[in-house]
This record gives sequence, structure tokens and C-alpha cells, in this order.
Amino acid sequence: MKKTALLLLIVLLLLPVGIFAGGQQESVDENSPITLEFWTHEDPNRDALENRYVEEFMAANPGVTINRVTHSSKKIFELVLTAFAANAGPDIFNMQIEQAYSYIINERVAPVDYDAIGYTGAQEMMDQYIDGSMDSVYMNGEVYGIPLELNNWAIYVNKRVFADAGLDAEKDYPRTWEEMADISEKLVIRNGEIITRRGFDFRYPYYLISMVPMVEQLGGQLVSDDGKTAIINDNAWIEFLTFMQEWGPNGRNLGSPTYNNARKLFNMDNNDMAMCLSGLYQAARIRSDNQEFYDSGDWMVIPFPTFENAVKDVANTFYGQYYMVNAQNTDREIEMAWKFTKYMMDHDEEYLKAVNIVPPTKSLMASETFKNMPYSQVLLTTLPVQRWSTPLRTERRWKSWSKRQSNLSCSRGSLRYRHTRHSKQKLRNSWTRCNTCSRAPGSSPVLCIRGFLL
Repeated sequence: MKKTALLLLIVLLLLPVGIFAGGQQESVDENSPITLEFWTHEDPNRDALENRYVEEFMAANPGVTINRVTHSSKKIFELVLTAFAANAGPDIFNMQIEQAYSYIINERVAPVDYDAIGYTGAQEMMDQYIDGSMDSVYMNGEVYGIPLELNNWAIYVNKRVFADAGLDAEKDYPRTWEEMADISEKLVIRNGEIITRRGFDFRYPYYLISMVPMVEQLGGQLVSDDGKTAIINDNAWIEFLTFMQEWGPNGRNLGSPTYNNARKLFNMDNNDMAMCLSGLYQAARIRSDNQEFYDSGDWMVIPFPTFENAVKDVANTFYGQYYMVNAQNTDREIEMAWKFTKYMMDHDEEYLKAVNIVPPTKSLMASETFKNMPYSQVLLTTLPVQRWSTPLRTERRWKSWSKRQSNLSCSRGSLRYRHTRHSKQKLRNSWTRCNTCSRAPGSSPVLCIRGFLL
């Protein structure tokens, strides 16, 4: 029943807005009061910052009311989906790009109002950000989001837990996944079969972000370069899955998804979690949750490990959170929503200082504030061997695919697509809906199964 209800919500989400709205809404008096609903994921370190921005913006713009509402990061996807299915979506919202991408494809979010935020167009705006960081919100010559943060993950290490097990974290930290398992075996404490202290554990729901790169280290891929085949290099996948099987309770019993979130336990320093996988923002959460541990110097950050027989140097993928604006709003609501979003993100350095999140502006990445942030360089130096968790095709791969496929097969029809070029002449692709089932694909369409495009 729950799956059926979710399917119905997705169907409603994917229907064109005009079916319900009867076309673009009429313009309203520019001086009439407006209220903007602003939904975002929970982050106590951001609350004080963004609540202040809300108050400042409303004071500078009489007649504009902004209601900031927070939801758990696990629930916000479903809540936003439900709201949009009822044509009552928030005016401003953010989610991980893997979840938010379909809102761009299905034209449920508005392109950036460049005039409202002081840019001449898409290219001038994109030039303010590091290369590649805007690719996933760029379509048909338009930008559809302002980045809140660019995240990549590395391994946080508690030196105290290592010392308690007779290890020196500075010397004994794992460089490979094989070493990670062996060192975790030395760190783990069990009560019978129940683990009471883990050496390390994975962030299990985030397979694209942290597990697919492990397969890629071994020479495998989730999807082929031409987008026609899923699961490339069976041996790489089997080796990875065997490693994970051995990690779990029926193998070496080092961890599993049934235990509490590793990165949340890590901050408390209760001798129950030696290592966790997280981004630069984790440091701010350590500071907020446990100032003594943060100040102690008894934690550090190390690079994402590789397999001993890795054939590629692949780090944990990076992903983005983008603020987006509901396309069903009036022109004035859209204008003010983008103005407010830009006002918040003009404080990129304050976000970094207070929250340890990284809005990917070129100016911030070059700043002394970023360079002096503890362990920021560990995360920064992995960017050259990382890629987006939402697969984005290169110009060569799109050209090769488009020559061979004018229609990508779907179990209930075929997919139509068109492509455009922006001012840098890099080929971009825009997928429309399946001819038969009227579905629109996500980031890397392969096939349609019961109406879902993967």
C-alpha cells in the first residue's frame, strides 16, 4: 500500500504543471504582500544563521514574509514530493541533487531570475563557481539552482579509540579497504554477536556517493559510457559485494545498517566509534556536539581508501545541495524567492565559518578562511579524482550516444530528447518524457520499469 501511494505521488509530480494550473498564473500587484514557504533539511548549525538572514531580508523588503521550516534529511524528499503532487510545493527548497534533479527535468522549478540577483545571464553566474559545480542544475541554457554546499566525504578518525586498542592513529590509519577491515577487527568490541564498539561503518543509504566509487576503483561501472548497459565488469562488482558480505554480521561482523548512524556516534566520543565517513561539515557538528573533543586535537581526517588491487584512483563522489524555486509561483514571488536565496548565499564565508559547509564559489575556495579550515585540504585534494554522484555525460559521450540513439528504449515506449549548446559550446542534454508512459528520466536514463525511469 505504501509503495502504491508513493507511485501515485510520483505520477502526479511528473504531470505537467499546466494540467492543474491552467497555464501561467496571472500577475499580481507588485506592492501586495507575499508569503514564501522555505523548506530545508535540519541542521542546527544553520538555524541561527538562516533565521537571521530571514529577519534581515524581511526588514529590507516590507511586504515579504518568509516562513522557514526544517525537516529531517530522511523525510524531506517524501514531504516535498507529496507537496508538489498536490500543487502545494514550497516556494524555496533544497535537497541533494540526486533527489532534486527530476524537478528540473519535469519543469517544476523555475530558472534563475538573473536580473533579480545581479547577473546578465547564466554564463556570468556559472563563472562565479568552481568548474563543474553547476553542471547538474544547468539545462537548455538556464540555471535552476543556487548551490548551498558542495560535499565530498573522507574518513574521520578518533585517535583516542585507536589508543585504547593499542594503536597509533597517526601511523596505523587505513590506506586501503583491506586495511580498513583488518584495523576494524582490532578496534571492534562485541558482546556476544552484538557490536558495542565499531572500528568503522559505512553510510548505507548513500550507495551512489560512497559505494559505487569502490566498484570503480576495481574497474567496474554502474552504467556504461554509452548509457545502454547497466552493471559493467561483473568481476569488479562481485569483488566489491564479497567485501561487503564479509564486512557484515555473517562474515567478520564489523558493522551493518541496523546499528546507529556512525557519524552521529563519532561526535560523542563515547569509545563506541573509531572512524566514520563524512564531509567538512562534520567538524562543525563535532564542535557543536562536543566542544572538548573538538578542541582536543584527538581527531583527524584521512583520505578515502582504495582497494589494494585498484585499477583506478577514484575517491568518494561529491554531491551538491541547491536551493530551488517553485515554478508555479507568480513572477513576483519567483523574483523575491531568488533575491532571498542569493542574499543568503552571498554569506558564503559565514556559512563556512559557522557551519563548515562549502558553497562552491571560486572566491571562497581561494580564501584564507577555507585554506585555514582544519583538514579542508584533505577534502580539497581529492576533487580531481572525484565525480558527481549524479552521472553527468561528457560532450564526447553524449555525441556518441546521440548518433546511435534517437530513441532510448523504455519498457512502455521510447524516450525523446533534444540537446542545446551554451556559450562555451559544451553539449548539454535535455530529456523529455517517454512517448508511451509520459515519464521523464532522471540523471542517467537506462530503462523504464513500471513507469520508473532509471
